[in-house]
Amino acid sequence: MDKKKLMLLLGAMVIAIGTALAARSMFTGASAPKAEAAQLVPKGPKVLVAQRALPVGTIITADAISFHDWPKGMVQDAYFVEGEADMKKLLGTVVRYPITAGQPVTQGALVAPGDRGFLAAALGPGMRAVTITVSVQSGVAGFIFPGDHVDLMLTQSVKGEGESLNTTETILRNLRVLATDQSTESETANGKTVVHEFRSVTLEVTPRIGEKIQVAQTIGTLSLALRSLSDNQSELEHAIANGSIKIPDGASKADEDKLLASAGNRPQDGATSFVTGGDVSRFQRRTVPPKQGSMAGQAMAMLASAAAAHGGGPGAAATETVLRGPVVRVIRGKDVTAVMVGKN
Repeated sequence: MDKKKLMLLLGAMVIAIGTALAARSMFTGASAPKAEAAQLVPKGPKVLVAQRALPVGTIITADAISFHDWPKGMVQDAYFVEGEADMKKLLGTVVRYPITAGQPVTQGALVAPGDRGFLAAALGPGMRAVTITVSVQSGVAGFIFPGDHVDLMLTQSVKGEGESLNTTETILRNLRVLATDQSTESETANGKTVVHEFRSVTLEVTPRIGEKIQVAQTIGTLSLALRSLSDNQSELEHAIANGSIKIPDGASKADEDKLLASAGNRPQDGATSFVTGGDVSRFQRRTVPPKQGSMAGQAMAMLASAAAAHGGGPGAAATETVLRGPVVRVIRGKDVTAVMVGKN
C-alpha cells in the first residue's frame, strides 16, 4: 500500500472517532434534568385525629387521639383544632359513631360524661350496665380505671352439718369497666394518674351475666381482679386459631379491626375456677359437709366413700359419717334414709 492511501485511511479513522465523540457529548448534554419529588406538606392548623380505629362505645384515652397537621382548606368547623380545643377535657368521653384510623374526630362523634345518653353510648350492641359495690380491698385499692377489664370473684361460706366450707371462685371474666363511682374518666395531676378509692363499679355485661351478678351479690362477697392487657390479646389469638372467631372472606381492614375489637371486649361466662379452704390450709375442708337425712347428704357420703376406696384425690376428703358394708336405702317421699344391714 502506497503512502497516499495510508494517509487517507488514517484521516478517515480520525474523522470517525471525532464524530463519535461529538455525538456522545451531544446526547449526554441533552439528557432530561433530574425530577425532584415535591413533598406535599399540609400548611394549616393541627386538628384532632384518631390514632387507631375507634368503634362505637370506645372510651377516649390519651393514646387514642392526637393533633396532626391538616390542609387549611379542608378544616371544618366541627373539627377540634389545636389551641382552640382542650384535649384533656376530651379524655373519658365516649365514641358515638365509628371513627377510622387517621380520620379527624368531630364534635358530634363524642359524648361527654354527664350528657344525656352518655352511658348508653358507652355500651356495645346488646350489652347492659350493672353496678356492684366494692371495698378498698375488693376494688384493688383504687387501681382500676374506666376502660380496664376485670374478672369477678365470689367468696362464700357453704354451710353444712358442723363445719362450713370456705371457697372463692372466679365466676366471670373479661368484664369492661365503664365507671368507678360516678366518674367515667381518669384524673391526672402533673402528668400522673391520680388514684382514688371508690365504693362502686359499673360494668358492661350481657343480660344473662347481669342476672348472675345480681344473684351473686346475695350469695357472698364480690371482688375484682384486674386483668393484664396481654391477656386479651393472647386469648384473642387463641380464639382465632381454634375457629371461635371467624373473619368473613373479603372483609376490609376496618371490618376486621371492628370485629376483633368487639371480640376482645366480650365478657366470658363459664369455665370458672375455684379454690376451697382445703387448698389453703390443711385444717380446712375440701368438700361440702353433708346434712344427714337429706338426698344431698347421702350423695356426698357415697361420693366420699367411693373416692376413698379408689385412693382419694382432690376434693375427696372423708366425711364425718361414712357408711360401710351392705346398705339399704329407704325412700319416704323426698327423704332418703340409709340403713346399714351388715358389716364387713
